[in-house]
Amino acid sequence: MQKPRSSVEIPACAWSRPIGLGWEKPYTVRYISNLDDGPWHGMPLGGFGAGCIGRSHRGDFNLWHIDGGEHIFKPMPACQFSVFEQVGDHTQAYALCTEPPEDGTLGAWQWYPASGEAEGRRQKAEEAGEARGVGEDQNSKLSSNAARSATQNSKLPPHTGTYHALYPRSWFVYENVFQAELTCEQFSPIWAHSYQESSYPVAVFQWRAHNPTDKPITLSIMLTWQNMVGWFTNALKSPEVQLRDDGSPFYDYQPRLGDSAGNFNRLTGDEQRLGVVMGKDKGESLKDKNVETYPLDSSLQLSEGDGQWAIATHLNPNLCEVFYHTRWNPAGDGSDLWQTFSQNGSLPDIDKDDCAGEKEQIGAAIAVRFTLQPGQTRHIPFVLTWDLPVTEFAQGIEYFRRYTDFFGRSGQNAWAIARTALKHHQTWHEKIQAWQQPILERGDLPDWFKLALFNELYNLTDGGTLWSAADERDPVGQFAVLECIDYRWYESLDVRLYGSFALLMLFPKLEKAVIRAFARAIPASDDRTRVIGYYTTIGSESPAAIRKIPGATPHDLGAPNEHVWEKTNYTSYQDCNLWKDLPSDFVLQVYRDYLLTGATDVEFLAECWEAIVQTLTYLKTFDLDGDGIPENSGAPDQTFDDWKLQGVSAYCGGLWIAALEATIAIGQILEEVEGRGQEAEGQREQGEVHPSSFSLHPSSFIPQCQSWLDQSRSVYQEKLWNGQYYRIDSNSGSDVVMADQLCGQFYARLLGLPDVVPDECARTALQKVYDACFVKFNEYLASGALSAQTFTSVQEARAAEERGVRAEEAGEAEGETQNSSPTPHSPLPIPQSIGAANGVRPNGAPETPNATHPLEVWTGINFGLAAFLAQMDMTDEAMQITEAVVHQIYDNGLQFRTPEAITASGTFRACHYLRATAIWAIYGVLSGELTKD
Repeated sequence: MQKPRSSVEIPACAWSRPIGLGWEKPYTVRYISNLDDGPWHGMPLGGFGAGCIGRSHRGDFNLWHIDGGEHIFKPMPACQFSVFEQVGDHTQAYALCTEPPEDGTLGAWQWYPASGEAEGRRQKAEEAGEARGVGEDQNSKLSSNAARSATQNSKLPPHTGTYHALYPRSWFVYENVFQAELTCEQFSPIWAHSYQESSYPVAVFQWRAHNPTDKPITLSIMLTWQNMVGWFTNALKSPEVQLRDDGSPFYDYQPRLGDSAGNFNRLTGDEQRLGVVMGKDKGESLKDKNVETYPLDSSLQLSEGDGQWAIATHLNPNLCEVFYHTRWNPAGDGSDLWQTFSQNGSLPDIDKDDCAGEKEQIGAAIAVRFTLQPGQTRHIPFVLTWDLPVTEFAQGIEYFRRYTDFFGRSGQNAWAIARTALKHHQTWHEKIQAWQQPILERGDLPDWFKLALFNELYNLTDGGTLWSAADERDPVGQFAVLECIDYRWYESLDVRLYGSFALLMLFPKLEKAVIRAFARAIPASDDRTRVIGYYTTIGSESPAAIRKIPGATPHDLGAPNEHVWEKTNYTSYQDCNLWKDLPSDFVLQVYRDYLLTGATDVEFLAECWEAIVQTLTYLKTFDLDGDGIPENSGAPDQTFDDWKLQGVSAYCGGLWIAALEATIAIGQILEEVEGRGQEAEGQREQGEVHPSSFSLHPSSFIPQCQSWLDQSRSVYQEKLWNGQYYRIDSNSGSDVVMADQLCGQFYARLLGLPDVVPDECARTALQKVYDACFVKFNEYLASGALSAQTFTSVQEARAAEERGVRAEEAGEAEGETQNSSPTPHSPLPIPQSIGAANGVRPNGAPETPNATHPLEVWTGINFGLAAFLAQMDMTDEAMQITEAVVHQIYDNGLQFRTPEAITASGTFRACHYLRATAIWAIYGVLSGELTKD
């Protein structure tokens, strides 16, 4: 790929792709009922919990996570940048998206050519001509757009620019179309330890224009935006919860897209800035209120989706002209803008604030026109802001968003946010660079690692993120990120065991806010019963399960259709009251968050102590044989929730031992504070720590934990160690090598606790995991021995897996595996490794060829495994696994929608997944930031 001409400093490690270039065979979703929007995803814009917008490398704004926890993927063609250029008598103008609207709107606009698709455009023109011959009106309208676009681009170069992304910044570098050198850098003000600006609902677009020719060039840059106030809320206020065919609960989301009656746009500005504020008149005289003097806390009742959007830019009459149009028609052909813009780069300066009627759409536009002399460079900022203060869960359950702590809660502050952005965007940019630069300058980290390290942070913005306004109990608000869009519940505790390292390292106050929410939830109960989805996938009748038992650690903090943080344990795929990893996960994250944030916040430990005691006591009730370790039941009862473990398991047993050690350490700290008789350093102002007020004093619970620990250690080693690795469990008889078998050992070393297993056993087991799950598994795939799994539903997968189990029990599995060959749809033999499988036999072969979870490559588990390898000084092996997974994500159309799982068949499952931010655990180990002194 040729180097861009732009002199804008774009980090070499940024992910890049030619503008508008698609994929020949992007990965597709494994189960058709799960989400697959296709590969056109770009870096999201917007602050944490403020809602975000995604813009793909086609140039279209297409992802709208504006309503907290809800997902809309739909290009909005009227939301767009366009550029006019004049050199001498030659003029040209393009809307900077490579894909014309599918519905035939904006037919007067010319659309930017995609890299490498000039021939494709000509083919579309021919097809459009044939379509017109059919004589159907709608076909004629659509094909007219395609034909015009193709004809306009028939002489275009093969490369028209490059998109780059390194979260929270991305760039469009336009090449070989305009004579000017044009680059648009876009970002939101997000950097580590920022608990104010990182919440802002704002996107900054910094344009750089340079004239490399010997002639003057006149340019005009236009930003258009559709008034979408009132769109982003669920029209179904009490949607019915249903079970998807994969057993997961879901509910319908029907946003009010296009419901624009009463919307209006108003020109506003001052001596230095000009913009258009987009609002909605709800019959409460809102339209007549001054956007600058409207009170921060008004009597106006706001609902979810109410508020404002705004677009704005700087004014500088000596250097540029600014034009506007406050009421153009996004549903028409666009000529009300394009007629003048394409001729000379101007707009008709129409300032109308009439409200939209029923079924009417209105848009706003601003354009900046300027002339560059030869060799001259100009920088032009635009900002997009939105002020939608209310997030609603179930009907009537409403929270204000975090950014309202700084801009008020009236829903009338989009212009105030825009002014702030235009004033401070350069400072914000400098702070982002200052945060990223030390990592970017590290010569020991390869570019592909830096690329993924920053870009995987997209999920902190994109993941249906919630960040509530602060109050006395929660001084930085409450925070939550979805497990994923398919599994739409928040902060799944087993997933965040690895997936929370980014939040811990970059925003530790938010990390502790999440853990405090779990601590509050553990004592709670919810006696409602429900069906367990897993049983529907295997064709069995489900037992009625209580939603939340007191003392059980909840799996999650709830879903956006109920009451996040209060009604927990939303998922009903399994009965998570029976899970054997969640209590240990909670304890380890509590101690981790204390220890690795300075080891001074003793009040945080005190707030969590009662929950620790309750949940470990509850978990111990599953130790049915009294050997000290809770047993797995033979049903999927841990994070690998399709994988049946029986008896003592390596995964859950190791976490249990590490959690007991952590609890003893926490108890000793609390005892020490009590002994000092003084307030611990670093506490908040609510008061001192008084362990004597606990229902069970540390001095009583520590001996109990020590007793359980003394029993557990010998049992774990005796029942599971086979001389090469730790058996997956004690009772199944399986010889599978589980990739994440020693997660507990990783956490113990991370936190400076006594080892769960002898060091030499850990190293031997890790070597076996690397050899079997990564090296030999990928060799097995490359050999073509594994038939491609082409299941389209979970039920098909379960049936095939059960057939495989029966065949194995009958002694037929080995022959079946050896004789199977790839189907015609299989991408095998694979050209490169896809990562480490969750669990295979020592020779890399599957225990059951049709198994689901064991044969999937889980992105976050691979990053967690790599962190463990790095921790044990097996850095080369760690980076091999990490690189394989990074390439799977960023080479196959999965960027900015990283899935939970990848398969050997070129499919994925559960995109926009939380656990992949575990790549920060690798960096933390390599950098020493997660090293306990």
